Amino acid sequence: MANKEVIFGIRTVQEAVIKGEDIDKVLISSSLKGEGFNELLNDLRKHKVPFQFVPIQKIDHISKKNHQGVIAYSSPITLHQFEDIVQNVYENGEIPLIIILDNITDIRNFGAIARTAECAGVHTIIIPEKGSARISADAIKASAGALFNIPVCRVQKLKQTIEALKSSGIQIVATTEKADNNYYDIDLTIPTAIIMGSEEKGIRDEIIDMSDYCAKIPISGQIKSLNVSVATAILTYEAVKQRRVIDLDV
Repeated sequence: MANKEVIFGIRTVQEAVIKGEDIDKVLISSSLKGEGFNELLNDLRKHKVPFQFVPIQKIDHISKKNHQGVIAYSSPITLHQFEDIVQNVYENGEIPLIIILDNITDIRNFGAIARTAECAGVHTIIIPEKGSARISADAIKASAGALFNIPVCRVQKLKQTIEALKSSGIQIVATTEKADNNYYDIDLTIPTAIIMGSEEKGIRDEIIDMSDYCAKIPISGQIKSLNVSVATAILTYEAVKQRRVIDLDV
């Protein structure tokens, strides 16, 4: 990890948050107390910056400098609000195509998904604050730079985000091997958000329950699952294919 990605010290981190700098995550010593700590906590919550309490040993391992029990990872990209993205897509007369990632923590998979999404013309990738891969230099490298070109939206509560997307006329399609429908049987020509889960945990049950449709990729071999970045590519380009067919028919 490059040193420039790390901000350390209570006041330094607080100033970065107040100025609206893109912060990926803040780590706070679980033993930290005092007025400065309380002010920082209030600002993190006010500006919706994700934070996590960790043992002081973890922070010491990351930085040997005078961190005062607080370090922050700055995001190398600008984060966006999904509401603004959806509004702009509709105003431009386009059909929203969104990817939502649930439990995707592997940086290489995240980067590969971003690369596919950018190439396919996906409008945005939505990730939750907790349980997601860090937006780091390694993730950007894995994306071949695509993360500089595709909007990424980080949200506090994925369930509320999905409800908002549905209210905006966007269907939610969850990809799961437990589905009855194959992915190519789902109409992806209409506004769509595709949810992808990790290979280990999949998509959380409560998120699946909120989905309009569940879709699976048929597997014929002995290995019963695909790499999530490959699965994302299959679903994404199915949407591209279906929409291209519609355009050619018009």
